[in-house]
Amino acid sequence: MANRREEERERLRQAREERESTQTKAGKRRLLAVYAVAGAVGLAVVGGIIAVIASSSGGGGGESHINQASGSTNGVKPDERQGTAPSAVEVANLKKAAKQAGCTLRLKLKDEGHEHIAATAATPDYKTSPPTSGPHAEPPYQEADGAYSEMPGEIFLVHSLEHGRLQIQYSPELPEEDQLALKGLYDTMYGGALFFPNENMGYEVAATAWTNLLGCPEYKGAITLDAIRDFGRQVWGKYGGEPVSGFKIEGPTPLEPSA
Repeated sequence: MANRREEERERLRQAREERESTQTKAGKRRLLAVYAVAGAVGLAVVGGIIAVIASSSGGGGGESHINQASGSTNGVKPDERQGTAPSAVEVANLKKAAKQAGCTLRLKLKDEGHEHIAATAATPDYKTSPPTSGPHAEPPYQEADGAYSEMPGEIFLVHSLEHGRLQIQYSPELPEEDQLALKGLYDTMYGGALFFPNENMGYEVAATAWTNLLGCPEYKGAITLDAIRDFGRQVWGKYGGEPVSGFKIEGPTPLEPSA
């Protein structure tokens, strides 16, 4: 009798150990599955973060076309608005287009110098408004190519001009519809170019390159866009003494726009 009881206890003990072993293995499998899912989620999150960083720090920069390979944003907010597609060019002669648009055209102005100053320095007394040359912020504080919803500091903008950039500027008081028309033009020629509001100048619209200025007291629609396009083709990449390719260029340029 005693032997049978011992045998029964041994059988129950073995059965219990088998159940426990089976449960332990199942638990480990479940735990490994949880780890695998968590790992996949983690990788997806990290990948998403990397993608966001990559999209914000290089490339076309979305609708703003910010290209940080060409400089710094200096904390200025991008302009992510989608512009209105411009009409085809009608007047391809710069002087003729500028005259019809009522714009002042000032080419080959006096060079005010190339001195590098600290990024925290006071704004120099530039002789033109908007400025077209003169002392400017040291590298890497040249304003990056792109569209901005605020006006960058002039010392950052002038450094960009030194590297052959075109800058399209408008009064913040310009109606939204006209701002979007200008933004649409910029969208076709954003490589090596900047777009931003300028509350300091006496024009509704202006375009600048190093020692060159197109100033328009009034925005007159398509003919003003033609004047800006013609100005860009004539001056982009040709002035400033520094190669326009010295800072990376991405996208269509004023010399070869996409439309």
